[in-house]
Amino acid sequence: MGLLNNKVALVTGAGQGVGQGVAFALAREGAKIAVVGRTLDKLLASCETIRHRGGVAEPFVCDVMDGAQISRCVEAVVARLGGVQILVNNAQVVPLGRLLDVSDEAFVAGFDSGPLATLRMMRACYPWLKGDGVIVNFASSAAVRWDASGYGAYAATKEAIRSLTRAAACEWGVDGIRVNAVAPHALSPGLQGWVDTHPQEAAEFFKTIPLRRIGDCERDIGRAVVLLASADAGYLTGATLPLDGGQAFWG
Repeated sequence: MGLLNNKVALVTGAGQGVGQGVAFALAREGAKIAVVGRTLDKLLASCETIRHRGGVAEPFVCDVMDGAQISRCVEAVVARLGGVQILVNNAQVVPLGRLLDVSDEAFVAGFDSGPLATLRMMRACYPWLKGDGVIVNFASSAAVRWDASGYGAYAATKEAIRSLTRAAACEWGVDGIRVNAVAPHALSPGLQGWVDTHPQEAAEFFKTIPLRRIGDCERDIGRAVVLLASADAGYLTGATLPLDGGQAFWG
């Protein structure tokens, strides 16, 4: 029996990278996974891996920047899998760049895909989460970096998500819903590509991390999300869990 046996987990951005790793980890503990994202081929690949491991997974195409698609997605997940007990808001467009360079369009896309999508998805899942539900939102340590240059716009979107996380925890605790955030360093395909292309720069970056490595999407980030979603973290809500190997100082 897994820690999350027969629970339904909706994971956005689960076709690749950290979202996929989270989906794999939740499925390993018995959760049925709604694999949500924009690209069907990637969703099908994630589902195939989960099924090959003996888990249950179904793909759901959804652009989280579209509120109507979010509503239809949640309805489809409930119809096909029977409900939603775990929601993981991972998908987001990343507006990186220095303040004089980030376009208005990129900044707005960051907010539409980040805090606005997170709020919409939480609202859509709320009726199904009542009683014993868990939400895990994705924040970032970008706002507490030693040098925030080039990360200001991205950090702004992620800090907004942290604020929504705290508010939801306070407002929905009475409904039996726990809401936390994670702030990970995850070895996504994009980051792995940067490491491979810039090995010397990557080596210097690793030196700024006390554990001297970037977290594995499934073993490090996914397993931490499993903990937050399980009864073992049943008294934890409204918190941000740093998953960055000790790099950032949260105070």
